[in-house]
Amino acid sequence: MGLKVVKFGGTSLADAGQILKVFEIVKADPDRRIIVVSAPGKRHKTDTKVTDLLIACAEAMLKHGAAEQELAVVVQRFAEIQQALGLPDSITRAIETDLRQRLAGDRQHHGRFLDGLKAAGEDHCAQLVAAAFRQKGLDAHYVSPREAGLLLSAQFGNAQVLEKSYARLAELRHHSGVTIFPGFFGYTEAGEVATFPRGGSDITGAILAAAVQADVYENFTDVDSVYACDPHIVPEAPPITLLTYREMRELAYAGFGVFHDEAIVPAVQAGVTIGIKNTNRPSAPGTQIVPERPYSAGGVVGVASANGFSTIYVSKYLMNREVGFSRRLLQILEDENISYEHAPSGIDNTSMIVRSRELTPAREARVVGRIQAELAPDDVEVEHGLALLMIVGEGMRYTVGLAARATRALADAGVNIEMLNQGASEISIMFGVQEADRKKAVRALYHAFFAPAHGGEQTV
Repeated sequence: MGLKVVKFGGTSLADAGQILKVFEIVKADPDRRIIVVSAPGKRHKTDTKVTDLLIACAEAMLKHGAAEQELAVVVQRFAEIQQALGLPDSITRAIETDLRQRLAGDRQHHGRFLDGLKAAGEDHCAQLVAAAFRQKGLDAHYVSPREAGLLLSAQFGNAQVLEKSYARLAELRHHSGVTIFPGFFGYTEAGEVATFPRGGSDITGAILAAAVQADVYENFTDVDSVYACDPHIVPEAPPITLLTYREMRELAYAGFGVFHDEAIVPAVQAGVTIGIKNTNRPSAPGTQIVPERPYSAGGVVGVASANGFSTIYVSKYLMNREVGFSRRLLQILEDENISYEHAPSGIDNTSMIVRSRELTPAREARVVGRIQAELAPDDVEVEHGLALLMIVGEGMRYTVGLAARATRALADAGVNIEMLNQGASEISIMFGVQEADRKKAVRALYHAFFAPAHGGEQTV
């Protein structure tokens, strides 16, 4: 008998109807024995996620010392699910009691208090799901991260798993029936609740998959698969059935938003196959992410893009002869807590590409001022409104003319290339273009590499 760790996202658990779909998916495959759940998500576009409701609850308590109105909204949301599933009212009463206890806790450390409230969404959803599964005849058991031994660092809101957790969590492999495990949070060694960053249920799933040495880590969401391009830009983009870890990492970096790519690191390091599936269409083949896959020379598997980048351009004659120049430039960014994404450079110039959200007007002024004062450049400029595009594929290595094909497609579409960079791994080429040209550029690259007339790698 195999073992699958299965994670269901917020939209998959948004209401009773979705939870019943989850039940059918779990029941359909006896290998699906460890189920990681998120907090209930949006039921429709204008709805609010339970996690956001809980954050509002905590913030009201911190600001006003009371949160009755906010608490009532959270309790009502869980009550609706409980009632629609035909579960006893005692479950909702227990949820309200627990939330009141969390609200009455120590508020001296805001991050710790906020984590205690945020984690309640996943915790109570897991208990509801376990009760619903049992009612429908499945041998399901809620397991607390505390009981299972998921230990995290005391970095509230940004916690990291402690290595000693893995040996403890491995015991879950031997649990009978179906284990329902809340995502997003664990406990510090002092016994306090701590949460991962947002998207943390994916992290929990990946940790469990690695710990129990799962055959597959299935990630159920609200899309059928990963697509070769953003279907909002290219509606005819084909699904990708097979990706390597490296391809997924490159694509996720440049805007493939199926899940947080960093969240799957534990599963990647353990060599666990990852499957992307749709809760609403579980029969769809989905996308498998594996350590290695067969590929053909020149094959491009996907085109990704993202807005929101800025360039800090520094020019100085004979920069290449000035020892320590780059180090001092990076030190200025580090002092402002700005991480850079790329650093294309020439003999007399260098560029630092950063995410625009990190370069606030105040930070920008300080960075430019320090560069002028400490590095004495001939010129320093900051340009905003940059989009990055990435073409990715294991088969791109050693392929002659591939970059020329891409640049020709962009030129034919009237898109000016602001920056071009090939990764050292040689499985990706990145282009910087103006944000206004991003969608046009994506369509041009799609037609260059995927349109049948060009013989592009449509499925892998």
